[in-house]
Amino acid sequence: MANIKSQKKRAITNLKKGRAQAGQKTALKTAIKNVKLAVASNDKAVAAEALNKANKMLDSAVANNLKHKNYAARQKSRLAKAVNSIQ
Repeated sequence: MANIKSQKKRAITNLKKGRAQAGQKTALKTAIKNVKLAVASNDKAVAAEALNKANKMLDSAVANNLKHKNYAARQKSRLAKAVNSIQ
């Protein structure tokens, strides 16, 4: 543990931010998983709705410096391709 007061505060702030980011990462993974499950069940309407939600969460993750922009673009492309493959 730090001895300097400002560093003690910083350590607490880092823990809080880490916990918030962990929650966001988990929610993002769940949104991506929901799209994949909808595609697996061949339900285009549910898959399209889940895709919209996942895209919003990916954009939010990039804006909050949680994920890299190329990661988000790659995921959005893969998920859209999967949804569009449903007959």
